[in-house]
Amino acid sequence: MTSDKKNIALLADIFVKKGLSDIVISPGSRNAPIILSFANRPEINALSIVDERSAGFFALGMAQQKGRAVALACTSGSAVLNYAPAIAEAYYQKIPLLILTADRPPELIDKGDGQTIRQKNIFSNFVKASFELPVQIDNQFEFDAAVQLINEAIDQTQFPEAGPVHINIPFREPLYNTTDEQVEGWVIETKSEKFSIDKKQVGFFADHWNQSQKIIILAGQMDRNKALNNLLSKLSKEKNIVVLTETTSNLQADNFIDCIDNVVYTIDEKEADIFKPDLIVTFGGQVVSKMIKKFLRESKVPAHWHISPAGEEMDTYFCLTETIGMKPETFFGQILSGLESNTNQFAKVWQKRQQLVQNKRTEYLKYIPFSDLQVFDALLKKIPTSSTLHLGNSTPVRYSQLFGQIPGFNYCSNRGVSGIDGQVSTAAGAAFATKNAHTIITGDLGFFYDSNALMNHHLTPNLKIIVINNGGGGIFRFLDGPASTPQLEKYFVAEHNWKAEKIAEAFDVHYFKAEDLDQLKEVLPEFYANNFTSPVLLEIFTPAKINAQVLKDYFLYLKSK
Repeated sequence: MTSDKKNIALLADIFVKKGLSDIVISPGSRNAPIILSFANRPEINALSIVDERSAGFFALGMAQQKGRAVALACTSGSAVLNYAPAIAEAYYQKIPLLILTADRPPELIDKGDGQTIRQKNIFSNFVKASFELPVQIDNQFEFDAAVQLINEAIDQTQFPEAGPVHINIPFREPLYNTTDEQVEGWVIETKSEKFSIDKKQVGFFADHWNQSQKIIILAGQMDRNKALNNLLSKLSKEKNIVVLTETTSNLQADNFIDCIDNVVYTIDEKEADIFKPDLIVTFGGQVVSKMIKKFLRESKVPAHWHISPAGEEMDTYFCLTETIGMKPETFFGQILSGLESNTNQFAKVWQKRQQLVQNKRTEYLKYIPFSDLQVFDALLKKIPTSSTLHLGNSTPVRYSQLFGQIPGFNYCSNRGVSGIDGQVSTAAGAAFATKNAHTIITGDLGFFYDSNALMNHHLTPNLKIIVINNGGGGIFRFLDGPASTPQLEKYFVAEHNWKAEKIAEAFDVHYFKAEDLDQLKEVLPEFYANNFTSPVLLEIFTPAKINAQVLKDYFLYLKSK
């Protein structure tokens, strides 16, 4: 049984034939044909989540883990707009989503009909492509065109890089009619391009590389990539090459500089030149560190190559000279044989400084009071290995960078547009999609903002939620601008005395709390026990003003002689 609307029945059929299986649906009436066509197919795993904003991020978390498109479906009107934050995040983080929005037919748009807005191309600024299915399919020509459109839309969620794609689907009433007649579409195969460079181009890049005395390879946010990790590990052994990574880069080797902010903060003007590169090579998504962006922008580096299969001209450091349209592992693999060793001691300069600041970090952590920094030190030592660690915006992801890559962790964070919305929902979707352990560390405002993440029948016990409650947006207490204004607490920090306990109770989520280091160490083993049938939440209360001072003093200590 399926909807009698041929447009959506055809879409559901091709969706299955393309190997897709997951859709997150929010309740509504105008999207009834979508529900009837998708939820009635045994090949499709259809989930129901009431809050569209949370549903969007839940689907994003699922797609992040599965590596293939997850569909979203909602009714018409403002429901559609609630998807926007998750879609924007998916676009900038390059996560595949297929957004299906039910709509009124064209003759009812701007006619005062209820629950109606202009939906066609509504997400055009942050989707890879926008499509609209015809209201009716009346002949073979229209049927063939619809098949072409649906195939193209689904393919664009993955090629040449992943991202969200929107299909708007207008329906005329009646909406609930069904039929046993199956609508059969077909798959149009996409020819995958072979991204590579010819021998002449290999020679050009290798020659330029060999002439460069000081090279920085800087990795942004990305999934684990064993082939790339191995290539970068080889390159990092060269004396003139520095590989800078962040926790969200999910890359690890002994020679990588994985605590960028710790190092860059200690570089003073007199020694800046010895840390400056003459070639930057970048790839991946967003870089968390504002310090490295500022340092490289001010360095006026002569050359910057950005590697991206989609060919984006990402001029983050204001010195872009080449965009390389291929996968980074393919690029490094092709030019590696043409690279020559260099005796410049550039790598030693960075590695020596990283070792120095790591020693200072260890010393500093021994004497600090209970604070956010101490909590992160304790958590990172106790979170089970082989966990997926979701880092909330904005302080959790920054604190993580101070400790570097922990072996065994897979790091995730909504750093596409870096909003605090949807952090818990994303982690919940990721946990639903896999069986391994998932921990989300979020601030209090991020949790309360996304507390509807718990209004969800699909939460799983492999999700552990850690809320660091310091009474507001703690990041503003150590940013120079907001911290010096009389409006700090009310308008920037949004100071509060809210607690998560009753929210957890309302949604049958088991609750723990800790108010000092001893309590935290005592509660963590039970928090991570495997005898729960639902997610568990740990709320850690830390002292707001002490947190800011501890972090400021931390950086001063790193810089001290």
